[in-house]
Parts: sequence; C-alpha cells; structure tokens
Amino acid sequence: MSLGRTRGVALQGIEGALVNVEADLVQGLPQVMFSGLPDAACRQAPDRIKAAAANSDVPIPNRRLTVNLSPASIPKVGSGWDLPIAIAVLAAAEAFPAWVVDEIVHVGELGLDGSIRPVCGVLPVVLTAARLGLHEIVVPAGNAAEASLVPGIMVVPAHHLRELVSRYQAIGRGEQPARATFDPAPRLQDVVQPDLRDVVGQDEGRLALEIAAAGGHHLFLSGPPGAGKTMLAERLPSLLPDLEPAQALEVTAIHSVLGALPKSGALIVRPPFVAPHHGASVPAIVGGGSSWIRPGAISKAHRGVLFLDEAPEFKPGVLQALRQPVESGEVVVARASGVVRYPARFQLVLAANPCPCGRGFGKGVDCSCSPRARRDYLGKLAGPLLDRVDLQLQVRAVSRAGLFAPTGETSAAVAARVAVARGLQSERLANTAWRLNGEVPGPMMRAGFLKLPAAATMDLERALERGILTLRGYDRVLKVAWTVTDLAGGGTPNRDDVGLALTLRAQGAVAA
Repeated sequence: MSLGRTRGVALQGIEGALVNVEADLVQGLPQVMFSGLPDAACRQAPDRIKAAAANSDVPIPNRRLTVNLSPASIPKVGSGWDLPIAIAVLAAAEAFPAWVVDEIVHVGELGLDGSIRPVCGVLPVVLTAARLGLHEIVVPAGNAAEASLVPGIMVVPAHHLRELVSRYQAIGRGEQPARATFDPAPRLQDVVQPDLRDVVGQDEGRLALEIAAAGGHHLFLSGPPGAGKTMLAERLPSLLPDLEPAQALEVTAIHSVLGALPKSGALIVRPPFVAPHHGASVPAIVGGGSSWIRPGAISKAHRGVLFLDEAPEFKPGVLQALRQPVESGEVVVARASGVVRYPARFQLVLAANPCPCGRGFGKGVDCSCSPRARRDYLGKLAGPLLDRVDLQLQVRAVSRAGLFAPTGETSAAVAARVAVARGLQSERLANTAWRLNGEVPGPMMRAGFLKLPAAATMDLERALERGILTLRGYDRVLKVAWTVTDLAGGGTPNRDDVGLALTLRAQGAVAA
C-alpha cells in the first residue's frame, strides 16, 4: 500500500484556501485516523466512502487508514470533502496511479451507492482553484453549470464514483479519456421584475426611488398601510443596472454558499432583492453559526437591495447590527472557530407605519395608540441607524385624484436616466476607489474637488447649527445633492439641489 494525495478547497466566507488531501493505507488493525480540523460531517466521510467504493466495484482494503487535511489549521466543513478523501484513499489503495490525481481539485458528496451528489459553495471553490493556477476540477454533475461560469479551468462533471475511477485508470494506461460533457446552463439569470408603472400616484416616492437608484442611497419610507411603500421598495431593483462581470460572480458565489442558486446554475446578473421576515434573528440577518459561519440576509443582498418591511417590528438587536455593515460594506462575524468576512454592500430600504395600529396619519382621529406608544414605535429606528439613511420620506395615502391620474413612467424609462447619472458619477470619481455618490466617505464630500461653494450649502449649515442634522446627516445630504444634479444632466449642485436633498431627508425627522 502507498500514499495517495489530491486537492480540495476549504472555504472561509466566500474566500478559499487550497488543501492537500492525503491518505495513507498501511498494515494494521482496521481503523481510521483523521487530522486537519474536520467537522462532524467531514469526520463521518470514511463510512460513506467505504460503502460507496464497495458499491462501485473498487473496495477499500481492510487496513489502517490515516487521512490528513493540510494545512491542519483551517477548519474543513461539510460533506463536500467526501469525494477528495475517497480519491486520495483509492489512490493509496492503488486503484489507479497516484500521480494521476495529484493536481486535480475534487469536491462532492458521496451516496452509499457511489453516486456523486451536489453540494453548496462549488462556485467559490472553482474560483479559488482558478485563482491559484490549477487547471482541472471535478465537481458533481448537478453543480457543473455553476462551475462552468468560471473561465480558465477545465470542469469535469461526475455522476458516479465508478465512472471517475475508470477515467483515472484510463489516464494511467496512457489513454485519452472521453471528454466529459454536460448540457450548458443558461449563462445569464432570467428574472421578471415588477415595473414602476404599476405604482399609482406617489410622485414624490417615485422621485426618491429614482434618486436612491442613481446614487446608491439608503431609503426610509414612512406612511399609512396601503399607501404603496412596499410596491415602491420592490421596484427599486428594476431601476438598477445589471451587475458588472466581477460583481455578478461575487454575488453568485454568495448564493452558491447559501445553496440559493437557481437550478439552472445561471450567473446572477440582476441586483438581488432580499426581504427577510421581521421575526428574523441576528444570525439570520447578519450571518453566523457554530462550526460553519453562514452568510446572512445582508450578504445575500450584496450589490442589491435589503428591504425591511415593518422595520420597527424587527428586534432592536437586528436593527442595531445593521449599523456597521451599512457604513463599511462588509460584515465581520467572529466565533470561537474563527473570524469570517462576508461582503455586504447593499442598499437598505426601511418601511414603517406611523404607529402600531397604522392609523396615526393625517389628523390621526382613528388612531388608538397612546402618544408614548407612537413615540416608542418609530423611536426604535431613530438614532444611529436612521442617521445613516440618506433619503427619509413620508409616503401619503393615495387620493382619488392620484388613483385616476395618468400612468407614470416605466421602470425602463427611469432606469435609462439612472444609467446616465451613474455614468457621470463614474467619470467624476474615476481616480478614486468609489463609483457612486452614496459610497463616497463624508470627509471627501467637504473637501477637495467635491467641496461646494458656501452659497450652495448655507441652508445645510443652518440646519447643522440648529441641531436638525448631525455631521453624518450633513454629509449624506451633500451626497444626495450631487445625485440630484447628476439626474438633471450633471454639473455642480446649487442651493436648490441641496435644498431638495435636505427636504427629502428632513421628512424622516418629522416622522420619527
């Protein structure tokens, strides 16, 4: 008996590290020794492997088996290690020459009948292998479509352990194995999004939505039930441009880790829309877990929209946990097993009724809530979280005149203006690390080539002096003012542009 070795990839977040999977079969009492920080699912692999190998007509000899996953300092999580361990063990058992699989990456779960089953997270595994210069990876046939999204690496889809062993035996004899084929999945995601023309009335809400889409700004909508807050939020993704290729791969990789890819394995090219239930826990929103730290809803919404409907109903801990990701564009989850970073650059949209009963609008004569209940309800959002939201709008109930008004513009028409405005921002910020007004740090808005003349900011400075705005709010109004100007054709914001941006933020202060 001899030593067998192949390659695997251990994921930490959506980043991967190359792992040498080594197996040694020697004379001795039949037992399995494992090293390399395997979790429970990985540690159970030998039982599945022995049954799968026996049912694939390549039984593993009854010997002392040692499996090492190196480097041993990185945790190995999940059943996706079944296939690389099985291949290393079979190489050690001389089922095929060991050199054949030395530089091939494997990932997949084994059934007891030898079938190779799909697993989550294949796309970031393939991305890691390609980045490290490896040329071939074997994946379950059910994951082949998503694996093929990565250029520059040969993807070998495998249905059964028996066919994979036959392939390696043929290579060992110097034969050219038949090229594995599979039906290519659609390369692009097919999504039907709701259209903005479905929204009745709400001219001010449509304007705020267009500004949010153009500059990448966060949005807070407060108003009575049935006014159209949810309809507006659901139509924000339809105003956003397609993801750039690198962004699309990053977003698709997150969905791959979550097991949330469409069955076709198509590349996600449209900004995602994620709307978690208000009963969601902090780990469900931010990410977490014990042995395996999963991404949460905010990472699933990366490069897209995170919508919190009935935001005051969310747990206070959930709302406060959003503060750091909203600012930094990433979330850091620390556990005893390690620290994992997930990207989380999303647009936050909050929606809230004016009070718990929802009738506290207008004169509020039908409202059954006490003044304290109304204050405490929206007070859950006030403070540090709401201060980070650029646009804060009161959505009013639709009137009879609004109901029968002419249909508004389509999403396509508004998206065309958004694309032009984003192009102007990209040109202006070409020599910086940012591409949208909403991403620019506050100090940059008050200095250098983005600094506005005093005549344009006098109302803003007065609001800061009176305590209506914090310094963070001051900076965010400046960002919105630049976006307003970009939507109008470009140039430098004037006093009217800043005034409109201030108005679209001050409404939230009144509501809260």
